Amino acid sequence: MNTIQNLENSVYKINTAFGSGTGFYSSQDKVIITNFHVISGSLSISVEDGAKNRYLAKVIYANPGKDLAFLKAESLPIPIQTVNTNHDTTVSTRDKLLVLGFPYGMPFTVTEGTVSNPQQIIGGSDFIQTDAAINPGNSGGPVINEKGELLGIVTAKFSDADNMGFAIPIETIREELEIIDQLSEDLTLGCPSCNSLIQEKTAYCPNCGNDIEESLFEESPLSDFSVKVEKAIQNLDIDPVLARTGSEYWKFHLGSAEIRMFVYDNNYLFATSPLNELPRQNLAEIYEYIMRTDTGEHRLSISDNQIYLSYRVHISDLYSKENEQVLNNLAQLAEKADQLDNMFICDFGAKMTKFSKQHEA
Repeated sequence: MNTIQNLENSVYKINTAFGSGTGFYSSQDKVIITNFHVISGSLSISVEDGAKNRYLAKVIYANPGKDLAFLKAESLPIPIQTVNTNHDTTVSTRDKLLVLGFPYGMPFTVTEGTVSNPQQIIGGSDFIQTDAAINPGNSGGPVINEKGELLGIVTAKFSDADNMGFAIPIETIREELEIIDQLSEDLTLGCPSCNSLIQEKTAYCPNCGNDIEESLFEESPLSDFSVKVEKAIQNLDIDPVLARTGSEYWKFHLGSAEIRMFVYDNNYLFATSPLNELPRQNLAEIYEYIMRTDTGEHRLSISDNQIYLSYRVHISDLYSKENEQVLNNLAQLAEKADQLDNMFICDFGAKMTKFSKQHEA
């Protein structure tokens, strides 16, 4: 299990404007490996470590046919230990395996299972079939043995089937890793038909003539609503790419407090921050402070033993003459949250929440 704990720092949550998944760093190949469907529609994404730090990454290779993608994150600290892609271990039925990742966007999780079929053929390709628990968010995560050797990458599960998940086998991954030295800093596409490398936007493969979706070379456009929200985030000097956490959902730290922005009830933009956990003492003082303090457009409240700062606005207000004030209110919530969570600690003995980001002194 020590091996698995050491590998945890090399497995990342992959965040895009359209969803989230898992990826992992390979020190042998100096790239982050994930599924194509995890990053589909995005050329710039963020990778998040276990300490809630996010790093900007670029998609440098995508092969839709094999559901694989490689990412480069220039500022990402190189993990000390990573999964081993260079080994001779073969996979057999009933072998024990471990799946590492972030199911449903939750914190890092390890699930255990066995190999049901090492060469299950689906659509003409081989996959490792396993009974390990695989859920949305696990996609792109490494499937390893207890020695930390990579056996495959999670790719899918049948939605109506229990105990039936699939992984792209190590042999397929190695074939794609062979072209690492031929990649540039910009996106290279692997032809879904012949696997030849395509480095310029085109409607067809120059090698085999297969039709190529030109949109694969472009970022999928954001909704006008998302563009407006990201303007508020940008006003905080935060790259909106680093805040994206799925469809019309943003999560980031300006300081220690976590800030969340999302659509609520299909009609409202909701921004909230879980500031602190309630202390065992001084509750009357905290209640009085919350009831009497004027926080302007923002509201202090208590729910599930936590103090929240929140702001709700009807989506239509983003398209009204109040648009700029709404964006300012969104930005100010983040600034207030970072001040208030420290105040509740110093003045009332409250604690940071599990969502807070700790900063070194």
